[in-house]
Amino acid sequence: MNKLNQKNTPSLMLVDGMALLFRAFFATAVTGQFMINSKGTPTNAIYGFVKHFFTAMEQFKPTHVAVCWDMGSTTFRTELYPHYKANRSEAPVELLPQFDLVKEVVESFQIPNIGIVGFEADDCIGTIAKKMKGKAKVTILTGDQDILQLLDDHISVALLKKGYGNYLVHTPESFFEEKGINPGQMIDLKALMGDPSDNYPGVKGIGEKTALKLLQEHLDINGILANISKLTKSQRLKIETELEMLHLSRVLAEIKCDVPVECLLEDSLWNINPELAINKFIELEFKHFHHYVQKKEESTLF
Repeated sequence: MNKLNQKNTPSLMLVDGMALLFRAFFATAVTGQFMINSKGTPTNAIYGFVKHFFTAMEQFKPTHVAVCWDMGSTTFRTELYPHYKANRSEAPVELLPQFDLVKEVVESFQIPNIGIVGFEADDCIGTIAKKMKGKAKVTILTGDQDILQLLDDHISVALLKKGYGNYLVHTPESFFEEKGINPGQMIDLKALMGDPSDNYPGVKGIGEKTALKLLQEHLDINGILANISKLTKSQRLKIETELEMLHLSRVLAEIKCDVPVECLLEDSLWNINPELAINKFIELEFKHFHHYVQKKEESTLF
């Protein structure tokens, strides 16, 4: 029996911190509810992050947890392609002080904050998730579908849906059922069709439907190029015209799974100290989270 199927196998949840924080911020910012505390600090994003975090912990019940973060907007991708994510506006001023404070909250839970300059949170998540093969089952909590390329026999992805506690959980099987390609082929899919949210074009004129059909027939970009004479005249012209951007887009789309980052299971054990967490909640003037950490001692939910 594969040890990953055994009941006592560790389960590691890797949390995309930025995805939770931004989702929480904009859910309330639209109505101007920034939750300014007595020190004049907005805390709406942190509050929502904590609520998302504990809701997921109760639902998925991992034995180990770590939170991964972007470390600034300059990465190896922006060096390769300066327009990468250049379409995104600056973070709202009310969010700025919450970036450091939310990491202090995570520290109070005694679990790791992980990030590395020059790479994105996704690269840290990918590297750690792949290293856990044979050691732990991994669930990635995010709102970003890019992460679906990491799906594996030991990696599932819980995509945040609207509200709290609503997730679309993907496995390699569910991804194939939806897209008709394997998770790894998603890198080539994005290279072909581009990604407007990350601001790289892929091959102009090739959308998802055409890209999926090409990948189902030829497996990957190399297979498409090796059989380019079999493509329609229009498809061939588009790809040949954008060949350099196609290859660059693939590099931008691929999550790097070999970045210099480590997450040891012994460091990410979910064993919260209620006193530390509650003290941080009191400092931030949060009144509604005490029960999450207090019942840790009374139940086996965590």
